[in-house]
Amino acid sequence: MQNQPGYPLKAVENALVTLKFLQERGDVRVADVAEHLGVARSTAHRVLAMLVFHDFAIQDARRVYRPGPALSPLGQPGVAPPDLVTTAHPHLRALNLEVGETVHLMMLQGNGVRFVDGVEGPQALHVGSRIGMLLPAHATSGGKALLAELPDEELRALYPKGVSRGAAAIGDLAALRRELDGARRRGYAVNSEESERGVRAVGACVRDGAGRAVAAAAVAVPSVRWPKRRLAELAVPLLASVTSITAALAG
Repeated sequence: MQNQPGYPLKAVENALVTLKFLQERGDVRVADVAEHLGVARSTAHRVLAMLVFHDFAIQDARRVYRPGPALSPLGQPGVAPPDLVTTAHPHLRALNLEVGETVHLMMLQGNGVRFVDGVEGPQALHVGSRIGMLLPAHATSGGKALLAELPDEELRALYPKGVSRGAAAIGDLAALRRELDGARRRGYAVNSEESERGVRAVGACVRDGAGRAVAAAAVAVPSVRWPKRRLAELAVPLLASVTSITAALAG
């Protein structure tokens, strides 16, 4: 074994040790990393958040961290999970062609969702790409679909001061719980001009082989073309698409 450098940069060391730990364990929580590094949970959370930002880790709807796409070339075959974006993209494109509207793929990050892929609609009036953006989870259809997977104590932890109101977003935690109950019953969530005026969307969870929600796909449409009463029409092809992505990830 090589000797440790005489002047290690502690933040770099923590990140590298966490990467090794993540590959060895397959999935970890903040508490696991804090114990392994011997640091506070806040420090472990910052390390994991940076790994997520650079695609070395992904976080599912239950706030479990797993190896991300950037680790795939570094690990042994079968150790790292499938590259979510690469696997999902053909199905997103097929959904885009079927409905003629913009589709997105997003992942939960704290109480926000990061848009990691998408295909814009072909019509002159369409919702633009959100790739790379981080939006409040409670104001997006995919975010609400992912939040609906969380136990109530985790939901409360994400919103310790309640739900902030922006645009037409839900303004209190009780209202959000009612929204999430509806999403669980339907199997998909709805955003009606909550993230942005003039935009509506439906979103549903993408799952891994163990049935855990790891991402959400959504169809985003202009409000003038899709009144709220018609959004259920988009749910059928959306649910078929997330089922196909889930099967591809499991396979």
